[in-house]
Amino acid sequence: MPPPPPQQNFQQRCIVALESRRAEDTQRMIERFEGRAFVSPSMREAPVEAEGPLVDFAHRLITGQVDVMILLTGVGTRQFIERVESRVDRERLVNALADIQTVARGPKPQAALRELGISATIVVPEPNTWREILETLDKRLPVTNLNVAIQEYGIPNISLTAGLEARGATVEAVKIYRWELPTDLGPLKQNVQRLAQGEVDLALFTSGQQVVHLLEIAQQLDLEAEVRKAFQQTVVASIGPTTSEALRDRELPVDFEPSHPKLGHLISESAEASAELIARKNRVQCATANQQANRSAPWYDSPFMKACRREPVPYTPVWLMRQAGRYMSEYREVRAKTTFLELCKNPKLCSEVMCTAVDKLGVDAAIIFSDLLPILEPMGFDLEFTPGDGPQIHNPVRTAGDLSRVVELENLDSLDFVFETVSQTRTDLPEDLPLIGFAGAPFTLASYAIEGGSSRSFLHTKKLMYTDSASWNELLGRLSRSITRYLNAQIAAGAQVVQLFDSWVGCLGPHDYRTYVMPHVSSIIAGITPGTPVIHFGTGNPTLLPLQAEAGGDVIGVDWRIDLADAWKRIGYDHAVQGNLDPLTLLADEETLRERVQGVLTAADNRPGHIFNLGHGVLKQTPVENAQAVVKLVQELSKR
Repeated sequence: MPPPPPQQNFQQRCIVALESRRAEDTQRMIERFEGRAFVSPSMREAPVEAEGPLVDFAHRLITGQVDVMILLTGVGTRQFIERVESRVDRERLVNALADIQTVARGPKPQAALRELGISATIVVPEPNTWREILETLDKRLPVTNLNVAIQEYGIPNISLTAGLEARGATVEAVKIYRWELPTDLGPLKQNVQRLAQGEVDLALFTSGQQVVHLLEIAQQLDLEAEVRKAFQQTVVASIGPTTSEALRDRELPVDFEPSHPKLGHLISESAEASAELIARKNRVQCATANQQANRSAPWYDSPFMKACRREPVPYTPVWLMRQAGRYMSEYREVRAKTTFLELCKNPKLCSEVMCTAVDKLGVDAAIIFSDLLPILEPMGFDLEFTPGDGPQIHNPVRTAGDLSRVVELENLDSLDFVFETVSQTRTDLPEDLPLIGFAGAPFTLASYAIEGGSSRSFLHTKKLMYTDSASWNELLGRLSRSITRYLNAQIAAGAQVVQLFDSWVGCLGPHDYRTYVMPHVSSIIAGITPGTPVIHFGTGNPTLLPLQAEAGGDVIGVDWRIDLADAWKRIGYDHAVQGNLDPLTLLADEETLRERVQGVLTAADNRPGHIFNLGHGVLKQTPVENAQAVVKLVQELSKR
């Protein structure tokens, strides 16, 4: 079999695995994916010494005192028969097992039963944890007043036992074997030392007991503290939820789970994702260090940053979307000399127009001057901003065949002007004023890319979404991964916060949002540099607010189509909120402005975590004096 393409390889990284039963297979698979494999068996199966309890159980099974037997492993199923057949008639035992309800935790115990000529009554679906066992029993085999035996492996499954007892079952544990350390501890000790010395790029775990034994050896070598610290930079790949739970119970991280809880999937999928996983882990490390440094930064305890963290503030911080724009004469003077796209690609001018607006308005945060769409150019789209028509894309994506020309951004050099804008603006701003970076959300960017511009019906967008979900998910996947890298590069360049704009998502209902959009938004927010607040802003449909909060974000942006108090209740008070004055209010008289600003502040009820903003951007017809008045009113009326 030819080796996989380079982007799917471990690329000679150091890969540690603790697999015992399939150690040789694990070694071969890691090496096939071009990893440097260090496989150290970490446990062995040791039969329980006393066979008496097993024989007693076998007699109870034969005499009809057991109603259900849950078989957790193939090895345990086989060993049960082998351990007692010298003292109990094998045929009677197998027949008794065939007569009761048998529950196989996945394909391995199912295969062991087939070898005995028995069809499992129930086969538990993936990921085969105790949760799936209980859920399956609830649907197909209520266990109230039944005698249920559990074939244990290694250690008792306390959660499964408790769940069965809570359902009214009488539970008996059938102990077949226990886990012990391997006879030869040399390879395992070597891997503990590799971890402690920071030499391991990725560690593979296929059972919870491997975690127990790894830490036991680390304690013996007086290296537990070093190993735990190493896992802050080593990627941890877990085969599935049960193993992940064991890792988390011992305060170790889980960075990756495969699509199926199988060894082959674990190795191949972690190989494919290894570069991104390691890069993300490094970002976490850098972010942790930066967070410590940031606590002394002048902007860290600004009202805006405190509100993002839902901490008490001296007054409600305020900034305005599109606060540098055509309503300001200074901006119009700059725009008269250049096109919009040329302006976006000129970092010094971008900084100038934003810093001018910040100084003129007196706001509590700045946002970089840019646009949602320039990211689409290096992805293969022919973008033009035309007077009167707005942004136009001359080569929209309409079919699966069009996807071949959509380039996922692995390299961000073509967008360096944006990162330079971040850096220049950060330099030019007052040190205590936070800077916001931003990007368009995947649905909004996809809508532009498919429609070729703005749209009222989103005909082509929804047609692709409904009729070709594979192409839809491929397009949004490429966009989402590119957006994540783009935002993280802005953070690295000097942004303290990032905002995700979903300007067109209001055309969707809740079901479509959850099905077609939420997974992609969640992946972006999960991939943002830790410690950086994310503002998640969508417009047009307030019923989406709870789903947007579920998708992620420290701050949920709210437009003017819903009362802020109602919006915050729907979102949940564990999120900060931003909003939500109607932009057209800025065309009103001073008395109305005061009334409406007070209305938003009253709805927020002095609850920590409110950032005042408009429900959308400042309109070009807005008098500058009115924008200034709103900022001043917010800061005065909200003083604590």
